This record gives sequence, C-alpha cells and structure tokens, in this order.
Amino acid sequence: MSRIVIIGGSDAGISAALRAREIDPSCEILVVTADAYPNFSICGLPFYLSGEIADWRTLAHRTLADLESEGIQLLLNHRAEAVDPDRKLVRVVGGTGTRDLNYDKLVIGTGAESVKPDIPGMDLPGVFLLRWMDDCFAVNDYLSASQRRSAIIVGGGYIGMEMADALTLRGLAVTVVEFFDTVLTTFDDVLGREVAAELHRHGVNVVTGTAIEAIRRVDEGQRISGSAGFDLRADMVLVSVGAKPCVDLAVNAGISTGFKGAIQVNSRMQTNLSDIYAAGDCVVTRHRLIHDDVYLPLGTTAHKQGRVAGENAADGDREYAGSLGTQAVKIFDLVAARTGFRDDEAAGAGFDPFTDDFETWDHKVYYPGAQKLRIRMTGDRRTGRLLGAQILGGKGSEVSKRVDICATALFHEMKMEELADLDLSYTPPLSSPWDPVQMAVQAWMRNAR
Repeated sequence: MSRIVIIGGSDAGISAALRAREIDPSCEILVVTADAYPNFSICGLPFYLSGEIADWRTLAHRTLADLESEGIQLLLNHRAEAVDPDRKLVRVVGGTGTRDLNYDKLVIGTGAESVKPDIPGMDLPGVFLLRWMDDCFAVNDYLSASQRRSAIIVGGGYIGMEMADALTLRGLAVTVVEFFDTVLTTFDDVLGREVAAELHRHGVNVVTGTAIEAIRRVDEGQRISGSAGFDLRADMVLVSVGAKPCVDLAVNAGISTGFKGAIQVNSRMQTNLSDIYAAGDCVVTRHRLIHDDVYLPLGTTAHKQGRVAGENAADGDREYAGSLGTQAVKIFDLVAARTGFRDDEAAGAGFDPFTDDFETWDHKVYYPGAQKLRIRMTGDRRTGRLLGAQILGGKGSEVSKRVDICATALFHEMKMEELADLDLSYTPPLSSPWDPVQMAVQAWMRNAR
C-alpha cells in the first residue's frame, strides 16, 4: 500500500487528497496542516468579517469529520520543517514534538503568504494582513474588543475591494489607499474608475497614486503618512498589497523555482524531484492563451491543480489544462469580472489586439429591473480570435456567468464569429435574443475592421 503525504490543507492539498482517494482507494493519505482549519474557504473571510455570514464554521468546504470519513488522515497544527527527498521523509513540528513522516509520493501545497511591505509600523497593534483563518479571527477580535469607527485599507486589489465593502457594512468609515492611479488594476483604468465611483457612492474615501511611507501609533489608533502629503488617522489598518508563493520548504529540499519565484512544475504538476508534486498558490501555472508560465494565485486554479497532482500521485495520468486568470469580485452593488488578456497584455504577448467598449442592458428593458452592463471585448485583428473580456454590472445581472461564457470560448480558442454563433438561452427577464456578450462581440467585429 502506497503512502501519499500532502503538505497543506487548503484548496490544493485537500483537492489532491480527495482525488487520490478516488483513483486509489487502497492508498494511505496523510495531510499535514499548519493550523486547525483544513479545507476552509479563505475567499469567504470578508463576508464573515462583514457580518453577512454569522458562523465562521460554515466557511468549511468540508468538515474534519467529512474528510476523515473519506479515509483521509489529518495532522493538524503541525508545520513541515524539512523534506529529505533521498530518504523520502518529511520532518514536521507540532504539539507532539518533532517527527519524521515517510512517503512514497509527496504533494506540496504550501500556498502563498500576504506581501508584508517594508513600511515602518507594520508590526504595530491594529495593523493587519488577511489571508488565513487566524488572521480573520485577529481582525474580528480587534473590531469587537471596543468600538472601532474608522479603517484604512492599503491596496485596492480584490481583497481590498471586498474588505472596503465588509468594513463599511460593519459600520466603519473606510479609506482605500492605492499606489496606482486606479483601484482594481487587473482591469482597464476606465473600469477601475467606475469601481472607485461605486466605492464613493457607499461612503468609501478612495485615494489613488499614493505610496504609504509610515504607520505610527497615536491615541489608541494608527496614523498613516504617505506621498503627496497624505496623512490620516484610523482605528485600524488592513494591508493588502498582493501575495507571494511560500517556497522555502521546497527550495531547501532542492526543488526548482520559476516565474515570480514560484515552484516550477510541468503539466502533470511534477517538480524536478522524483515522486514530488506541487500545486496551488505556491506554483507557477501555465497560461492557456500563450502556453507559457505565469503566476496566478487563485482558489479555482488551486483546486484544479490539486486534483491533477492528487491523481498523478496515485499513479494516474492527467495534465493540467491551464489557466486564463478568470476572476470576479463584488463591490457593494457592483460586480466586476474578467478573463484572458487586456489590450496591453495581449500586445505584450505578440497579438494584434483591439478592445471594444460596449454598453447594453442585462435583459430586455421592457421587463422591470433591467441593469446596464459594460463589456470590454479584446480580440486579435489578424485572426479574429477572442483574447479576453472584462464586464462590469450590477449584482444580479449575471456578470460572472457571462464572463464564464467568454472563458469557455477562450479555453477552446474560439473566434469572435464563433462566439456570436453560440446557442445561448433567452427569456426576457434574464437576457435578450442576442445575449449581451454576443452583442459585444458583434460590436467588436464591426469596429475592429
């Protein structure tokens, strides 16, 4: 009976364990987790902190009992300290002390960590990062300990946007400070400005083009100073400026790294060392449009990569199909979603891109409740091939599902004309005879000539 050891109990690690169990019911599977919260939805943390989710326990995709019922052993609150690939051992440290675990196959799913910028005052009380359950509890405890009235969020990315929403719902006055000229910089600037306008409508102060230089403790709170004379006091500070792969364990074992310092894997999620696989936010991912390595730490990607790693660790044979960077985020009453390349990214990859900006209603306007959608379609002038899409619209206007249509088309390398030919559903309360995505495609074909 073979033994598979998996380091990491989040999306990639648990997906690997479950798939390995499906492929080989006889194998022994042991998952080593650094905390006590395996298979929790980290993406759900803002919604617990907002109060929209009352019980943090419901953030578990599966309970500990669910996982154990699948025949998966879990070693909680144990940190992997070293891997010996020659002897096939993992050294772990936890409540029971230090011990060595033997393996036949090893899967590394150590994930990513929040970037901690080199800013004086980052370690002060009331200054937080947000990635894991313990981070979430620390923020919640701080907010609950006494009445907090204001917060500064450093970083206008996905977590920054969701937490601006969450803390506003929690009753705090929120300021978002972003280094670049617009928030949500994975979208085109014109859409980033619309997102900023949505934040303003809900009372969030947005400061862009500003570098934070220092955090100081004042009056039971924090005072943040930055470029261009920025100076503001708040009761708490949340820093969310990106993520970097956790690779020290792998590097010390002799495992190669690649793009952005992430673990280098092939399409079967194999590392350069025999019988060692890796998956999730700690590894590179193959971009499906250009068939080259990128770093895209996403929960959806981690689940898929983990499934492939688990299957192959159990002597299966599967390849990871690649990522398109498909993402969606809700900011108050607005939803922003994207997939594939923007115009500048496509040009950098050697395409001849054209991006068309199109507005229409999410369903037939004569049916009550119609909402505007703004769709930016990017395609290649030479071939007519779809390269990417960005969609902005109201919550309830099916923004994320419409970007999924585009993601499906991108996955299959469809041309714009082929996307326009798709037989999509229609009923007046939900869409139009031509779905808004198809209307945007038709506009692209007219204007790209």
